[in-house]
Amino acid sequence: MDMILQPFMRSLETGSVYALAALGIIIVWRTSLVMHFAQGSMGMFGATAVAFVFNRAGAPLWISVLAGVGVAVFLGFGVDFAIIRRLKRATAVGKEIITLGLIMVFLGLAPIIFGTDPMLLPRFIKSGDLNIGSAAISYNGILNIAIGVAVAAVLFLVLQKTKIGLAIRATASNESTARLMGIPTRSVTLFAWALAGVLGMLAGVMIAPSVTVTPTFMNTVQVSALFACVLGGFQTFYGPVIGAYIIAVASNFLKLYVSSVWGDQLMYVMILVFLLFRPNGLIGRTYMQKV
Repeated sequence: MDMILQPFMRSLETGSVYALAALGIIIVWRTSLVMHFAQGSMGMFGATAVAFVFNRAGAPLWISVLAGVGVAVFLGFGVDFAIIRRLKRATAVGKEIITLGLIMVFLGLAPIIFGTDPMLLPRFIKSGDLNIGSAAISYNGILNIAIGVAVAAVLFLVLQKTKIGLAIRATASNESTARLMGIPTRSVTLFAWALAGVLGMLAGVMIAPSVTVTPTFMNTVQVSALFACVLGGFQTFYGPVIGAYIIAVASNFLKLYVSSVWGDQLMYVMILVFLLFRPNGLIGRTYMQKV
């Protein structure tokens, strides 16, 4: 039992990181119809800002995270206002190429602004483990799981129970109709890009203690978050979250019990095979239009 429980608990921690990044991708897609390939690099930039404030300015970790939130919001506002709004006449492929180009922009700006030396971020809870039988998970891991679940739950409540959530859902359903009904769709997309930046930054801060903060430390998170959106389906906000946890659990168990080298590759192949039979994803829907 412990052979299953230990990797499962670690998978929940990793899945929370993937879920936050996937939420950023899906909320941008649903409101702007832009495939956000730069979610990982934007999250990297925000998390690097947190590490810079913590290491160079000597600020407490929680103040550094607040500074990172400010950087992430500013970054999201800047991308939407300066770039995405200028692409109304661009094709879907053109917009995707722009977000791919943003990856190179952030990868280039991060070392210029924050320096080229790798940085470290500590855990929020530095020590202590919760033991369940012979399986154990750190208190910081429990905190990461709680943050992932809480952020997702709060976001779903906001989407379902508040006016701004209604505005987001209306914009996601049909932007032109939402605009005709008086919904400020530009403000909605601005909020979506800022939120995506914050979610990416949080994902980076959560995973940073187990790696080194470098311009490429979010690459795996970006790939996994994209696969989570594809697996869960782009038609709902909660599908990618489910897909993120499934990917984290599958990846850890395949690496542990099948192949430590080819575990991720096997998981991606399994996802591709699944999509052959269900191309819209786990929660995806097929919309039929009568003519």
